[in-house]
This record gives sequence, C-alpha cells and structure tokens, in this order.
Amino acid sequence: MEVGIDKIGFYTSNYYLDVVDLAKARNVDPNKYLIGIGQKKQAVINPTQDAVTMAANASINFLTEQDKQDIKMIIFGTETGVDNSKSAAVYLQNLLGINKSSKAFEIKQACYGATAGLQIACDYVRLHPDDKVLVVGSDIARYGIKTPGEITQGGGAVSMLVTANPEIIAINETSTFYSEDIMDFWRPIYSRNALVDGHYSNEIYLQFFQKTYHEYLQQTGKKIDDFAALLFHLPFTKMGIKGLKSILDEDSDEYKRLLEHFENARNFNANVGNLYTGSLYLSFLSLIANDHGLKTGDLIGFFSYGSGAQGEFFSGNIKNIDNDKYRLPIENMLSKRKKLSVAEYEKIYEITLPNDNSDFEFDISDDKARFVLTGRKNGHLVYEEQSDRML
Repeated sequence: MEVGIDKIGFYTSNYYLDVVDLAKARNVDPNKYLIGIGQKKQAVINPTQDAVTMAANASINFLTEQDKQDIKMIIFGTETGVDNSKSAAVYLQNLLGINKSSKAFEIKQACYGATAGLQIACDYVRLHPDDKVLVVGSDIARYGIKTPGEITQGGGAVSMLVTANPEIIAINETSTFYSEDIMDFWRPIYSRNALVDGHYSNEIYLQFFQKTYHEYLQQTGKKIDDFAALLFHLPFTKMGIKGLKSILDEDSDEYKRLLEHFENARNFNANVGNLYTGSLYLSFLSLIANDHGLKTGDLIGFFSYGSGAQGEFFSGNIKNIDNDKYRLPIENMLSKRKKLSVAEYEKIYEITLPNDNSDFEFDISDDKARFVLTGRKNGHLVYEEQSDRML
C-alpha cells in the first residue's frame, strides 16, 4: 500500500517587499540579494495573519466535507506558535470544522517540524489506511529590521493531506536522520525575532545534508542518477545550490541535470521568502507546478533541516502530474499582492498585539483572506472567517 501526499495547498499574505528596494535602502548591491542569496521578493505578513490563520487559508480550498470527517489527526509544525501551551492545531481544527474525534497537536523543532509531522502521518496511515491526516507547516520568519538576516525573512503556510493511495506523491518508508545540540539559530521566549549565526548555520546545514544523504544511499543502494530531482529546505534559495555543489562537481552532467529541476523548484520560494517549516514543501509545490519534465514514477529526494539541529533525508515517487492545477492558483495569489515601500514594510513589521492580557482589535479591512486574526478579547485570541472573501 502506498501512502503520501494526496492534496496540498499554500497561502501567504497579500503584501510583499521587492528585495531590490530593500537592498537600496540598506546600501547593499542588489545582486547580493538577487544572485548571492537567490531571492526576488519577500512576503510581509499582515498583523491580521498568524500561524493559525495562514494554515487555515492554506487548507480551506482543497478540503472537502468528507475529508474533514475522515481526518483523524491534525499535526501542526511551527516555530511561530500562538500559545506556549495550547496547540495551534486545536485552533485550526475549530476554524476548519474538522472532525472532533481526532488528535490535534503541535510540533516544534525549528524548520523541521512539518517533516516530523509528515513522517508521523505516513506511519499512522500505514496502520490506519481508511484515515486521513492533515499536516501543516506555518510560520513567520523574523530576524529584525536592519539585521544581517533581514533578507531571509518571509512567511506563509503549506498544508498537506496525507492518505493511502495518494494522488500526488507516495512517500517511501526509508529515511535517514541526524540530530545534535547546536546553537546555530534560536528564538528565545522573550523575543519575537530569531537569533542566528548565519555562516555557522550554513555550514551545519551542509554537514547534516551530506551525512543524511550519503547514509540514505548506503541504506537503500540508490545512486544520484536514480533521482529526478533533489529538494531542499530553503531559508534562501541559494542554499539549495550550495547543497547540490556539496555533493556534485559543477561541470558534471548530473549537477547540470539536477540544477535544471532545482530552478523550477525554487521559483515560488524566491518570490515569497523563508517559510521555516513550510519552505521544503513550498519548494516541492513549486517543482510539481513548474517542472514539465517530471513524469509518473519519478523519484524525488527531500532534505529537511531544522536548526538546533535536526536533519532528515527521505524520498517519494511522483504519482500524477498536473502542472497547471498547482501553478495557476499560486501565480494568481502572488500576482494580486500589494507591493510595499520599505517604509511601509518597517511600519507593518512593528504592529503586533500588546505584550500583556489587554483587549485589542485590529483593523482587518485591508486583509482579503478567508480567515483573519481580529485581535484579543478577555485574554483570548479572536479569529474570524470572512465568508464573503475568497483567497
């Protein structure tokens, strides 16, 4: 029996910042961002969106009423949780009207959380083939204004329905993983912004990729030419190229072949920025939306990395390809975004709920999403479904 991703959806906010504008404002050569980092645009998340609303907006267009009844587990990978105790998955369950006879919980391990969720979901469905699991990676990447990490900000959510006999990709059971206590990136409980040792984190990322990739080949007997494409967690898209270069000579035919597929796989990420837990799966979505060279049965390799640190390499076989089904909705979403000036971005960046228990109400008039955060009342977060709004 095959198990894997049957449906997938994506959401990001209706604001973006052009990285050329950011470069000029920071007195940086734009090519450092466009070429050196590999980014074009960066999502700026509305104050009226958080990890929960973005997850709901990513899920609503593909979940049927039958899916909502068949879901027996909701796994929410995030490092941008909305509560230190209550799971974002429970909020999501309520917003989407999912069957209450289900498990709902949150996973935190930096950018690795959604992969942990995907693997748990696949294991569960292998034992319960009539059930479905909703897995979400939803985050807002924040490093602070005028910090070295500012160019790798962004945000959004990827939502995946895991089932038996999946429509999109069957996930193979073998995976290889490696973890170690490393301080390359962390977000203290007192800070909205992450702290990162950028160069060190890049080095650890590549070390973990090489460890898990080579162990995977050893365990499975696979070779590089067995893979139609290799996908990477992309805090910035140049990181995937660094990954390919760490195992292949740039002049080799295999490098050139995989680079061609990777260019399709980084298209959406380059225009959205860092999603943390969702980044790897936005890259997968970009691949199946933009790569016309894929065919049924193709083997796709996935490298997931979460700072602190956890790495995992696994694979899946493509089941069906319908590029336009995935490309057109996302291109439509991205094309409707409003471009912000650097000054507007900086203003929005500072808007947040007060750091206390006071009541607060956001102005939601500029947020066109189906689900929004309207504020806080009596200590409770208040979410609203704008049923007249379409994504």
